[in-house]
Amino acid sequence: MTAVQELAARAAGAPEPTVAGIRASISPVLERIAGTARAREDLRDYAFDEVRELAGHGIGVVGIARGEGGAGGSVRDVADLVVELARADSNIAQALRPTYLMANQIASRPDLPHRDANLARLRSGALFAGTGNERNGGASGSVSTVARRVDGGYRVTGRKYYSTGGLYASYFSSQAVTDDGTIVRFTVPADRPGVERLDDFDAVGQRLTQSGSTVLTDLWVGDDEATVTGEEQPDNPWGGSFAQLYLAAVQAGIAARALDDAVWFVREKARPIKHSSAASSVDDPYVRQTVGEIGAKARAARAVVLVAAESLQDLRGVTGDAVRRAGADAAIGVAEAATVAIESALTATELLFDVGGGSITDRGLGFDRHWRNARTAANHNPRQWKSAVAGAYHLTGEEPPTTGLF
Repeated sequence: MTAVQELAARAAGAPEPTVAGIRASISPVLERIAGTARAREDLRDYAFDEVRELAGHGIGVVGIARGEGGAGGSVRDVADLVVELARADSNIAQALRPTYLMANQIASRPDLPHRDANLARLRSGALFAGTGNERNGGASGSVSTVARRVDGGYRVTGRKYYSTGGLYASYFSSQAVTDDGTIVRFTVPADRPGVERLDDFDAVGQRLTQSGSTVLTDLWVGDDEATVTGEEQPDNPWGGSFAQLYLAAVQAGIAARALDDAVWFVREKARPIKHSSAASSVDDPYVRQTVGEIGAKARAARAVVLVAAESLQDLRGVTGDAVRRAGADAAIGVAEAATVAIESALTATELLFDVGGGSITDRGLGFDRHWRNARTAANHNPRQWKSAVAGAYHLTGEEPPTTGLF
């Protein structure tokens, strides 16, 4: 019996999930994850057992409707949970992003290709990975992975990068191009012959997100697993807004963890400098000010993420011109939230070092990982573009890009 089958068997006799129930059940798991995050980064040790446990408690179905086996949560509920995941370990939150992207598509698109199959997988505790990204020397977003048409499907060969969550995943989603330029999207079991997942991600931060390479070698993709993209334009072309919101939630979680560690260090480790007016660091006015600033950054990041999440929730069920107008406005709101969250996280993780002296830089504490993680996550999509596009929208009404990477 596979891990996914075991999760499905346990879920069969479980009560219907609720947002509160899922949050309560994963609380001890998040505590363990938070307590081991620094050591695991040093050892490049992945939290396989804990992530499987999170999946078994239903984290993937928080935003799925109750009538479809989910917890019935809103986009805000999902974003708030992601903040808490990132607070425990932003690597794990990032690694789970493809699973939540799949869940959001299922929740928001009744017409999603292969929806029923992927919903069943999600309900069974499956985790997803995927990427269309390649390091092929072409422009960002260009695809050189080849899909060769054969009887009943395709044979796919190529190499993908930034395959976030790859080693945790039960299923891998990607895209390839046929000889006539047609883009083929597909989702296949991650352990299928022809799929090789490599642990070669080597950024300064987010080192355990499993965002390395996936090598596809003569991979069989059946017609029932593939979707050929067309020229149709959805009413709301800003379908990538949730993906960007997710990254902002990760930043908010990093800022929250910086506050947690600042408070812990001041209470448990810090000593006031000789000319301080206080007998303990807890009473030092400048330490208090710094902790207050970190807290404000963390609170601001979470607040803007949750407000932006509500704007995405409001798009559900709206169609036609109304959803296009609302979708553009929501995309700008997400971009502005991401800018605030990124800058809040970078500032909070730098201010963390101002609550102590030299000892707070000890490598054993690993506090530098918070800034490195925030910096690496921020590089997914330049925030300068977000601000410039938002400014143009406010000034002239110019619509934001529809690339999914804005």
